Amino acid sequence: MILGIEGSPRNKGNSHKMLTAVLAGAQEAGTMSHEVHLRDYKYEPCVGCERCRKAKACTQFKDGMTLLYPHIEQAQGLVLISPVHNYNVTAWVKAFLDRMYCYYDFTDTRPRGWASRLAGQGKKAVIGAIAEQAEKKDMGFTLDAMRLPLEAFGYEVVTELPVLRLFDRGIIAQHEEHLERARYAGRDLAAAISA
Repeated sequence: MILGIEGSPRNKGNSHKMLTAVLAGAQEAGTMSHEVHLRDYKYEPCVGCERCRKAKACTQFKDGMTLLYPHIEQAQGLVLISPVHNYNVTAWVKAFLDRMYCYYDFTDTRPRGWASRLAGQGKKAVIGAIAEQAEKKDMGFTLDAMRLPLEAFGYEVVTELPVLRLFDRGIIAQHEEHLERARYAGRDLAAAISA
C-alpha cells in the first residue's frame, strides 16, 4: 500500500495532478494506494509538548492527523508532493512532518539519542516539488525539507521529482514529460516496496 500526500492549497492544481500521476504509475504496477490532500484535513502544528515521548502517540490533539497516523503506519510507500512556497514546502507539509515527531523514541542521555519506530520496516518514498522558477536552486530547501525528515523517520527516498517553470493551476496537464516522469516514479516505488 502507498500513501500519496500532497500539500497544496489549490484543489486540482499541479501538485494534485502530479500526485495522481505517481499513484497511477504505482497502480499500473499492481500496488494499491490511498490519496490524501492535506488541505482537506484540519490539524494543528506540533507544539513541542513532548507528551508523545511517554504515550508513543500524539495525545495533545484529536484532529486530522489522528486520522492520518494509521495510514502512515500501514503504508510501505509514501509519496509526498509540495509546491514551493517561499523557498520551502507549504505550511501544510511542514506541519504534517512535524506532527510525525511522535514516532521518535529518545534516550535519557545528553545529547539525547533517538530512533524512529517507522525505521527498519523497508518503507520507501517518492518526493516531488513544483515551482514557477526556472532554476532548481530557486526551489530553495523544498526537496531537502521533505527528504531529510523522511530519511530520519526511516524511509528510503527512491525518486525525487523537481518540476520547474510551472505556476498556473493544473498546467502540468499540458506537460506530458512531467506526468510521464511521475508515472515512472510510481512504478519504481511500487517495485521498490515489493522487492
